[in-house]
Parts: sequence; structure tokens; C-alpha cells
Amino acid sequence: MKIAILDDYQNATPSLDCYKILDGHEVKVFNNSARGLGQLAIRLAPYEALVLIRERTSLPAALLNKLPNLKLISQTGKLAGHVDVAAATARGIAIAEGVGSPVAPAELTWALIMAASRKIVPYATNLKDGIWQTASTHPELNGLGRVLRGRTLAIWSYGKIGKLVAGYGKAFGMRILVWGSDTSRQAAVADGFEAAATREAFFEQADVLSLHLRLAEATRGIVKATDLARMKPDALLVNTSRAELVEAGALEAALQAGRPGMAALDVFTEEPLPPDAALLRMPTVLATPHLGYVERDSYELYFRAAFENVAHFAAGKPTNILNPEALNVGT
Repeated sequence: MKIAILDDYQNATPSLDCYKILDGHEVKVFNNSARGLGQLAIRLAPYEALVLIRERTSLPAALLNKLPNLKLISQTGKLAGHVDVAAATARGIAIAEGVGSPVAPAELTWALIMAASRKIVPYATNLKDGIWQTASTHPELNGLGRVLRGRTLAIWSYGKIGKLVAGYGKAFGMRILVWGSDTSRQAAVADGFEAAATREAFFEQADVLSLHLRLAEATRGIVKATDLARMKPDALLVNTSRAELVEAGALEAALQAGRPGMAALDVFTEEPLPPDAALLRMPTVLATPHLGYVERDSYELYFRAAFENVAHFAAGKPTNILNPEALNVGT
């Protein structure tokens, strides 16, 4: 098969052990994202199979209709709304889903919490410039960091990632406060943690608030400006899930207003994030370039499943197909 692997910014996939699963196929790895539907259509038109790295590229109906040779979309991890499933099915394009792990994003969440709380990045950056024990040359931003023990870690959604983060917080002596669905709150209480009495209390009591919801129509923009305005002026908001969970423009305005006082972000509404983005100019923001699952163990897990799905499809034995009815279109 002619296979395209999209948006591999670091050209990491050819170095993976699992890459050999694609031996015998014609594979092209794209290291940059194409802009615009027309450019993408031209780039992808020759390929029979696409391997997507999470949601880095969207495949709407207008694009799928311009890909006459496409037979398979192999997704790393689970699909999350970035592919028009109905349009793919109508065109006889099968979608194979993969597997994932909560470990890497949970560990990154904790790394961001610790780095932001102790101001590690600005301290380290200034040290390289010969400035000792100084977080900022601006007096109002040169405050001390703080420990986590005894503070409240608020977690919205107690799923696989949220549970791991709660465990890290417990190990550091934090009070764990959970908000989310009834199922999330009940599970947290069963594990010995505390469910917030109200949504308002959840935001008001948080010293560190971490979002771990899935993005869906019901959760898009679920965090409102009014929620953020309830946070403490020294609170930290952490988002390693999806930027679209927060109401458009609300976080930038909230940080400028001083509630919350800090944010640690791994996800953005536009990715790759342009260097002139407002969030990157805010000294109270610690930003990383969507590294949640970007580490070797996760890549081996994600891509092994995606490549195996491609190999099975090419051998006439499709596996893990989300839309099996697509396999019968045109037969």
C-alpha cells in the first residue's frame, strides 16, 4: 500500500522499533502540517492509507471527497471528532482505532504542576544569564515559589489520567478535590478523596486545578470566564487535555485580570502554536508544545497498534475498524 504518516514533526516514527511492521509498503513521512484544504488534498491524493498522529490533522468531508485513492485511516489512539466518520463511511474509507495509555500525560501534568509551582523554568533561564535566584527581573513577578503539601489539588474528571494525577497529589500530601460527572465524583469518594460540594466551590478552593475531560460537544467551552474569576489570585490552572475545554478567550482575559494567577498549558486551539500567540507573551504562563503523549514509550505503543492495523488491512484481515460498514461499500 501507499501509506502516508502525517505531522511527524520530529521525524520520530522511522526510528521506532515498530516501524518495521510497514516493511514492504511504500511509506512517506510528512514532518510538517499542510495549511488549507487544497494543499492537503494535493498532498494526500496519491495515498491509500493515512496514519494520523492523534488530532494533528482534521479530515472533514470536503477533504475526504478529494482523496479518491484513500481506503484506510489508521488512528493512533482513539478518534476524537477530527474525522468525519459518516463521510468516510459513505466513501468506503475504513477507520481503524488504536490504543493509548494515561501514564505519559499524567506524568507531564505533574511535571508542569511542580515546575510552575517552584518557578523552575524562569529560575533556570535566568541562571544561564548569570542572574542568581531570581524568577523575574520585574519585581511584581519575582515572588517565591511554593510547595504542594497541604494545598488543594482540584481535578475535573476522575478518569484514567485524573486518577493517576490524584495519586501523585496524595503522595505529595495534597488535599484532593474532584468535580465532574456523578460517576467521577462517586469513584473519587470511593477511593478516599473528596468530591466538591458545588462547581463554584471547586473553583474557589483550588490551589492547583487540572482539567482531564474528553473534548466533545458537551464539554467544548465548559470552563467559563465566570468559573475562572472564582479562582484564587495565586492559583494555578493546568490544562494537558484540550484547549477547547475553556471558553474562547476566557483564559487570556482571566490571567490578565489576575484570577487565576498562573497557567501551565500543553494544549492550544491552534497547533503548532504561532510564536506571536498572546499566551506565549504572558510571563505567568508555562507553555509546552503538546508533549502529553510525545515520548518514546507512548510512541511505540500508539504506532505499533496503528501500524498493525495497516498491515492487517493490507493483508485483507482488517482489525479494530470503527466503521465496519465502510468495508462493504462498493462491493
